[in-house]
Order: sequence, then structure tokens, then C-alpha cells
Amino acid sequence: MAKILVIDDEPGIRDLLDTLLSRKGYDVVLAENGRKGLELFRREHPDVIVLDLKMPGMDGFTVLQQINSLDPRTPVIILTGAGTPEAEQRIRAFGVTEYIEKEFSLHHLGDSLKRLLETPDRAA
Repeated sequence: MAKILVIDDEPGIRDLLDTLLSRKGYDVVLAENGRKGLELFRREHPDVIVLDLKMPGMDGFTVLQQINSLDPRTPVIILTGAGTPEAEQRIRAFGVTEYIEKEFSLHHLGDSLKRLLETPDRAA
């Protein structure tokens, strides 16, 4: 079972990802900030990291730099609500290949749920 470390300061995002990823069979480890994320990275040796960019204290760029210096082969998925083309370019310089905007993915999820729940032939 793959281990995924989620580093995000938003409890709702952490909980959502924990639920979704656990249901897909992943072992999920959660960190509420960059400092805790680095501590868990060193201790848990995750297979993949899902990292928020904009966090108080230690931001995602700093976390990404530290992870890259410890093990540049660890795959990192950036999940951000504060994305810009400049930020994406800066992140890709670290070898990050996955860059996902929170607004788009969560908005899409919300639309899908709404459609499914409003389906007239849905079993009661």
C-alpha cells in the first residue's frame, strides 16, 4: 500500500483528501504545517507528497526545497489555491510534474456531487 503525506494548513482539505485517498486504499499521513510535514517526511518515508504552497510559517516553497535536498526523487504533487504562472514555473524547476489548482478540483467535485444528488431516479 502506497503511503501519501498530505501537507496542508486547511483542515477541510486535509480531511477531504484523507477520506478520498483512504477509500482508494492509500495509507494517508496528515500534516497541518510545513514544519510538521518535514518531520513526518523524515519519519514516515512517504511514496508521494501532496503539498499546499501557501501556508503560514513555513510555506510550500520552503518545504519543497527541503524535501528536494533530502530526497529529490520523492514525487510531489502541488495542490494550491494560490497558483500563478510564476509560481508554477518556479515549482517545476524542482522537478514537480503535478500542479493542481484547489478551486478547480474542488469546484468540479462539488458540481459532480450536486448532479448526482439531484438525479430524479436516485434511490431514496
